[in-house]
Amino acid sequence: MKNIAVLGSTGSIGKSTLSVVRNFPGRFKVIALSANSDVHSLCRQIEEFQPSFVCIRDKSAAARASKIIKRTTKIFVGDDGLDQLVRERSIEQVMFAISGSGALSSLVEAIKGGKSIALANKETLVMAGPLIMGLAKKKKVSILPVDSEQSAIWQCLEGENRNNLRNIYLTASGGPLLKKSRAALESIRVKQVLRHPRWKMGKKITVDSATLMNKGLELLEAMFLFDVDFLRIKVLVHPEALIHSMVEFIDGVIIAQLSVTDMRIPIQYALSYPERLPSRLKGLDFYKLGVLNFEKPDLLKFPCLGLAYEAAKGLGTLPCVLNAANEVAVGEFLRERLRFTQISKVVEKVMRNHSNKQNPGLRDIQEADNWARISAQSVIARLS
Repeated sequence: MKNIAVLGSTGSIGKSTLSVVRNFPGRFKVIALSANSDVHSLCRQIEEFQPSFVCIRDKSAAARASKIIKRTTKIFVGDDGLDQLVRERSIEQVMFAISGSGALSSLVEAIKGGKSIALANKETLVMAGPLIMGLAKKKKVSILPVDSEQSAIWQCLEGENRNNLRNIYLTASGGPLLKKSRAALESIRVKQVLRHPRWKMGKKITVDSATLMNKGLELLEAMFLFDVDFLRIKVLVHPEALIHSMVEFIDGVIIAQLSVTDMRIPIQYALSYPERLPSRLKGLDFYKLGVLNFEKPDLLKFPCLGLAYEAAKGLGTLPCVLNAANEVAVGEFLRERLRFTQISKVVEKVMRNHSNKQNPGLRDIQEADNWARISAQSVIARLS
């Protein structure tokens, strides 16, 4: 029985994680949950899983929930509370299903505490990849990727000599706007962007998928997870989203990982590793697959991916700035205060204004993140 904490339990990845746990009641025990403000969903989860610890990051929501949650459950509040929760000794593995940069501090604390990490949060690695991977190595902590693409690369590389790796092929569905013209993107509305053709995800990651920034963040994530130069990571648009990524070796052999498009598959593997547990999901039917398509991403139509490659080349605090400016711009787009095509313009302007700092420490990263957010709001104000 493995004791796990699910951070972001009321979101898409968090709910899928709990779905996996339900299938293996003798293997995993949820002893900690966290949510931002969705108290209603969290209370239902508490009733079902009876965790010992809960964190609610929104303080007003926490005040409401404290009147409902049983006193036998210890309640933590705010980001500091999340840091405290992951330090609890009885937690063996932490599922980071929180999106955005707000998980960085608690991720660092969990690694310091020697917890196994199941990571569905790409932003933290984008911000502080070398720092996080260095700390994990020092503490002998496993960081197990949950993103379908990173999980695919991990599985393809399992048991292989990394010196034999030539290239990584990171696949992208292309998102909901793949077939739209550049001119049409100028008038795209939020509701159109949120109709992803393959995955059911949170709003922010769905917008990132539409701009291809999500693939850019995954490029940076893969660099740090697998210690690979960015020039050896190729992005392929694959609309069917059945090949989740591929690796090419020096002898020309390419190994691909295929499965149905369901996040419960990589989640289950991260929880059960090094074992593979049976799945109740229906597998691929190769007789019905038809054609698998691939194409080169259009960086003129989707400039965010090109900006991510620039950040990958520059490193230092530049990836952190890219991520922070994008979070602000996407937030403003979702509030309908920014056009879709202005997201990349905001990110580019903030990156151009940034004085990059190499080999940053945690404080440098936090300062760069804060600067980029303020700078992004300033750029957006001038666009309005």
